[in-house]
Amino acid sequence: MAGHLHKKNDASAFFFMATLVMWAVSVFFEILFNKRTELFPLLTGFCFYQFANWVCRTFISRNPLLVNTCVSLLHSSLTSASVVFILVNELISNGWDELFEHSKLVKATWPWAYSALCISCGYFAYDQLDMLLYGLYSGWIPSILLHHFILLGCFTLALYRNVTINYLILTLICELHSIFLHVRKVRRMAGFRDSNSKFVKIEWFLNMVTFFLARLLSHLLITIKLVKDAAKFEKGVELPLALLGMAGMNLLNVFLGVDILKALRRERNSHES
Repeated sequence: MAGHLHKKNDASAFFFMATLVMWAVSVFFEILFNKRTELFPLLTGFCFYQFANWVCRTFISRNPLLVNTCVSLLHSSLTSASVVFILVNELISNGWDELFEHSKLVKATWPWAYSALCISCGYFAYDQLDMLLYGLYSGWIPSILLHHFILLGCFTLALYRNVTINYLILTLICELHSIFLHVRKVRRMAGFRDSNSKFVKIEWFLNMVTFFLARLLSHLLITIKLVKDAAKFEKGVELPLALLGMAGMNLLNVFLGVDILKALRRERNSHES
């Protein structure tokens, strides 16, 4: 049901669409009136993934969920590669000693980190809009829409103030896990559901390993680092916003972990029966 707001849940859909419109107005105001040309990659990211959506819809399938998942897989792959590149480049340039130093994480910005964060922010805006237009969510308070709402708020404020950019790049390590979430969804929509096949077993192994290492553990370590360095933050919104954002992410990770275990159990039970 493209072209207008999907009617699955008027209240939550209206809230998330309204906040997305307010976000867009804010971004255009910053670029046009405050001359923040460094934010152009944000618009580039939105347009790039919207174009990828059109390509998938034209040449692969007109199924909104499949199209959305393919574009999400593209984002996870590109973002994971960019985050690994940024971290490896920083390690080669400055070594381990400065990588997790507080001032570097809060005040400095690694090469290409600002643009990478802008592009990912543009993707989350695109994905939020696509899910709202096609009703690709469920529940009174859809966790996926809430996830994007939190990320857009944290990412955009950090980009405006040019602080904690490197911290946020570290949070994007979780996109390594998202790759296997999207691969699983595409596989199942393609009809390949043999849970006893080697491919599916390897996929599930990588799904679980990256969930615990790249998502659950990395976000917990970032939260611990924030709490440990709390006294080093200057007075302002940076620390409260960062702690609130990470608290939300950790909570959503727990819910996601429960969903993953349920999905694994369903696939095994389906194969046995």
